[in-house]
Amino acid sequence: MNFQQRVGALVQLGEVLRETANQQDAPIIHKAYQFNPWFTPANVQQSFLAWADSLTAAKIGEWTSVYNLKAKPQQTIALIMAGNIPLVGLHDLLCVLLCGHKALVKVSEDDATLMKWVIGELIRMEPEMATMIEISEQRLPKDFDAVIATGSTNTNRYFEYYFRNKPSLLRANRNSVAIITGNETPEDYQTLGADIFSYFGLGCRNVSKLYVPEGFDFAHFYEGIESFYEIGNHHKYANNYTYHKALFLMNLEPHLDNNFVLVKEDEKIASPLGVMFYEYYADINVLLEQLKTRESEIQCMVCKTNLPGTLPLGKAQAPELWDYADGVDTIAFLQGL
Repeated sequence: MNFQQRVGALVQLGEVLRETANQQDAPIIHKAYQFNPWFTPANVQQSFLAWADSLTAAKIGEWTSVYNLKAKPQQTIALIMAGNIPLVGLHDLLCVLLCGHKALVKVSEDDATLMKWVIGELIRMEPEMATMIEISEQRLPKDFDAVIATGSTNTNRYFEYYFRNKPSLLRANRNSVAIITGNETPEDYQTLGADIFSYFGLGCRNVSKLYVPEGFDFAHFYEGIESFYEIGNHHKYANNYTYHKALFLMNLEPHLDNNFVLVKEDEKIASPLGVMFYEYYADINVLLEQLKTRESEIQCMVCKTNLPGTLPLGKAQAPELWDYADGVDTIAFLQGL
């Protein structure tokens, strides 16, 4: 397959994802929810539509225009995918395919239903894709040239040892943060709510911590996020919220509570599901310098004002194709093999 054929297949995939998302009774959406209760129809539809917006000829052209993607000897790239949110491993697959390599895919059990369906759709639309994608159902074979693996911080240590003799791009846990200036409106906080609660907060781009000015009043924040209260009706999310609420109460730990998310002062960036950490700051410039020292923990930052390195509120879960996980250019890694 030449480059234009591969791009054409991805554009067709975007069209299929949009069409499927707009079907009220699409079987694959309900099948995904059946196998993974975190993948509600609304969350799967949100993922499908986000990918549909990205997989256009114009956006793929803008993304790939900065690279020299002329044909090179094909290599086999092992992909060990995460499964925390729907189709979270798709970007790595796109990068491998656009570079003309073969993807040896180890899907996460949590996202196997959707990823296998997407791969099946690609092959259905462009049968030659079958020569470029192989799903590994068991332990990865050893005949691959490089690996891209995403997992927890503990799993990443295992990856570092296991793949020590292979070129590798390894990712561990990260979370996202919001910098609050104190000038936000309830509407701004509602927009921020999407950064916090999309996909139940399970993604690395979900905001798990707020940095707030000294003396900050959380009343407006709670007012703004009230429209997300239905998240507390999801049984798995509710179990996490209830568990941590019980811990805070038993341990007499100060916290705020609006019956669907707990807000607690804490220096850590990664908060448990159902909990939002916060930390006060006195000088926003000092805060930005402090955050630079914690870059390895942070996926992205959002803020109402255009501070260096921040995205607008509501944009954490709307990455462009060129917004690479952990800030590491996946295509550049593949080209450098």
